[in-house]
Amino acid sequence: QVQLVESGGGVVQAGGSLRLSCAGSGRTFSSFSMSWFRQAPGKEREFVASIKWGSTTTYYTDSVKGRFTISRDNAKNTVYLQMNSLKPEETAVYSCAARRYWDPADSRSDTYRYWGQGTQVTVSS
Repeated sequence: QVQLVESGGGVVQAGGSLRLSCAGSGRTFSSFSMSWFRQAPGKEREFVASIKWGSTTTYYTDSVKGRFTISRDNAKNTVYLQMNSLKPEETAVYSCAARRYWDPADSRSDTYRYWGQGTQVTVSS
């Protein structure tokens, strides 16, 4: 079993930055690929970024490329999402998720077995 806990959300002005953290516990954290998703009110959950286990290989949705950076520290069992130049339309609940395989072509949320509770990010205009 893997438990995930996000932190770092908050309110930021448009153009600002936030860094989200996702702390994992349970099974060997480094064997999972980790991703961030977000869900805005009234919208479907959306894939944001993913990082491969034990690696620096990453994948991003097009809208965040160049602004967001996903990273991991396996020694701390933590995944990060550095978000720069935030936009009001990126206001959402951000959640981290884990699965055992790496496939950037498959970003469906229902392929992830483990989820955190989410952290609210609000970007004011």
